[in-house]
Amino acid sequence: MKKGTLFQLVDDVTPANLKQAMQQAIEIEIATIPVYLYTYYSITRVPDQGAITKQILADFKAQNKCEKTDAELEEAAEKLGLDIMVFANKAGSLIMSVAVEEMLHMSLSSNIKNALKKYGGLPELVGKTPKHWPAFLPGHEPPFPINRAKLTLDQLYTFLLIESPLPVVPDPKSKAKAIPYDTIGDYYQKIIDCMNKYLTDDDFDADAPQLINSKFYSQNNVDTVYYDADHKPQFSNEEDSGGLVHVTSVATAVHAMDEIVEQGEGATSKTGKKGDHLTHDGKVVCATKINPLSYDDPSKGELSHFDKFLEIYCTIQRTNHDLNMFLGTEDFDYTKYFIKDLPTNPATTDYPEDIQKVCTLNNAIYTYLFVMAEGCYKKKGHTQFEIFMFGIHKTMIWLLNTISDSMAGLTYTDPKDKTTKCVSATFEDYDFSKSTASPKEQVIALGEIAMKVKNSIINQGVLDIIHDLPDVEL
Repeated sequence: MKKGTLFQLVDDVTPANLKQAMQQAIEIEIATIPVYLYTYYSITRVPDQGAITKQILADFKAQNKCEKTDAELEEAAEKLGLDIMVFANKAGSLIMSVAVEEMLHMSLSSNIKNALKKYGGLPELVGKTPKHWPAFLPGHEPPFPINRAKLTLDQLYTFLLIESPLPVVPDPKSKAKAIPYDTIGDYYQKIIDCMNKYLTDDDFDADAPQLINSKFYSQNNVDTVYYDADHKPQFSNEEDSGGLVHVTSVATAVHAMDEIVEQGEGATSKTGKKGDHLTHDGKVVCATKINPLSYDDPSKGELSHFDKFLEIYCTIQRTNHDLNMFLGTEDFDYTKYFIKDLPTNPATTDYPEDIQKVCTLNNAIYTYLFVMAEGCYKKKGHTQFEIFMFGIHKTMIWLLNTISDSMAGLTYTDPKDKTTKCVSATFEDYDFSKSTASPKEQVIALGEIAMKVKNSIINQGVLDIIHDLPDVEL
């Protein structure tokens, strides 16, 4: 097994390994969450338009090999500055909208596993974030590496591999042979086939704790909205794209699986023409676009995860191509104006001691998110509602967002080479001690330590919200 792989590929799903297969499905979803979140926090969603337009103009003048006039450069700089304001915000919205739906997919898979009587069991969510990076998603043969990295075409290409509805081959210009692999949709189809063939409705416990209430899931939040060129708010997820499913039968379990696949690959996932393989050489992806566009909702208002990422990819590719043609250059990359130069696959231990304390707190909050989510499958009713609404929502939308976004703006001087380096949240699992202190009490203690750091980004407001979280056992 390759280092970092979550599981070996299950060749065939049967009742004998259905429990393992459902846990693998859960961990496929969990593995994508830190990857998408990391890239999201590399984006400056609302850049300073005046400052970047000024910098763009200076860069245009320095790289003007086509002898454009000052007036032409100024007009182009002004337009690019405005385009960045819209696109950076939209790109962030699209990526976060996918992360939100990955949490939904984790919950749908967990609902199925917890509802299965002898073939299921309690979903295991805590401590399932990949321990080694790059990691390798299950369901793909051979595995391909995924990284916690800033937004680049390479990172977006990885996102497309994760969500692709069709097999992927290398650049046809390269000497590498074609690499066939199973899509996530193919893997989930194995689970569906197993349930349809071997299970009956009697194999499901309708009374098992599940996340089923519509109040537990909202398609959008403050991070999934962006403003278009006309300053009108746009949400990246549609209300009819799907939500939580109460699993009580074979049919409802299959419905939950289908929803996961359609949101990721699209309802039209199998309509690509033979030969429409996705390649990545900076030019080919848009040319070999899988047709038609895939949507995950009946009204066709929301693109699938694959097409959301493809839209970001093609916008960056096309804009950079046009700018290089305009200037007569070859390597002008406009993403530098709104993408933070975050490290790839950092560990908390890479940072100075003071930053480590803040990073450790953030990791504990991130892990507590899964502690609370797992706790929802042990409890019913009002207690479950409190855990989700007052715990998971505050953790995901406020605490993680506030700290992770603030961390992405920090820098430090590397003592080894004296260079200035950027900081990012690492989204590593925190190993809660099985001591007398509960996980929540341990998070509070870490918060008090992080508050004492010089120029700390942690304030009393953050600690107050941690105090308000529900106390869930490990």
